[in-house]
Amino acid sequence: MSNKKLDQLILQMENYLECWKQFNHYLNLARSKKFEAEDESQFLEVKSVITQELELILSAIEAGTPNKQDVHALIASAPSIRYMSEMNDGSLRGLENQWHKLYISWQSLLGQLKVQQRDLESKSMWGSLFGRKK
Repeated sequence: MSNKKLDQLILQMENYLECWKQFNHYLNLARSKKFEAEDESQFLEVKSVITQELELILSAIEAGTPNKQDVHALIASAPSIRYMSEMNDGSLRGLENQWHKLYISWQSLLGQLKVQQRDLESKSMWGSLFGRKK
């Protein structure tokens, strides 16, 4: 993968992880039972972005984990903030645990991409230092 494509993918992943953080924010709103109609529409938008960007990211890289089925299962188990707010405490904790496992997996994948980025930058630097001819 070229430096430019890798840089773009890392930026895309960082933005994607921000959506995952927003998902957690809505989980917390459900737990507190303090949300409004606007929050519901924003939550739906976050879920849409998570689902769509998942396809774009997985088309660019092969990741064993997290996998598409796990992400879809989480999204499907949280149809709305209202629905989550009516879950019993154990079910809501399970949802939070599922979110956390996926979030950590995405963070790990981002770290792997940053290692690749550093390796490519290092190779480019050494190539320019030793006058690699084109």
